[in-house]
Amino acid sequence: MAISDITVNQLKRATAIKQQLDRLNRQLAAILGGSSDSAAAPKKTRMSVSARRKIAAAQKARWANFRRTKSTSGPARPAAKAKKKVFSPATRAKLSARLKAYWAAKKAGKK
Repeated sequence: MAISDITVNQLKRATAIKQQLDRLNRQLAAILGGSSDSAAAPKKTRMSVSARRKIAAAQKARWANFRRTKSTSGPARPAAKAKKKVFSPATRAKLSARLKAYWAAKKAGKK
C-alpha cells in the first residue's frame, strides 16, 4: 500500500500504535535496565603482559631462524665481475681501417 493511499483514520491509528510501541519499549528498558533497541558493543579482549612477551619472543626466534638460514645458504660475497675484453693494438687498427672504408663508401654513395 502506498503512503498516498492511506486515509486520515489509518494514519491516526498508525500514530497511536507507534506511540504505544515507544511507551512499551521504554517500560521494557526500565525493567531490564538497558535499551532493548541496540545491542551492547562486544567487549574488547585484552592481552596480558606475559602473553605479549611470549608472542614477541616467538617472533624474535622466527626472525633469528630466518636470518640464520638465509646467511648460510647464500653466497657471502657477490660473484666476481667478468673481465672487460680489450682488443690488441693490431686488431684496433684493422677495425679502424674497416670502419673508415665503410663510412667513406657510404658518403660517396650519397653524393
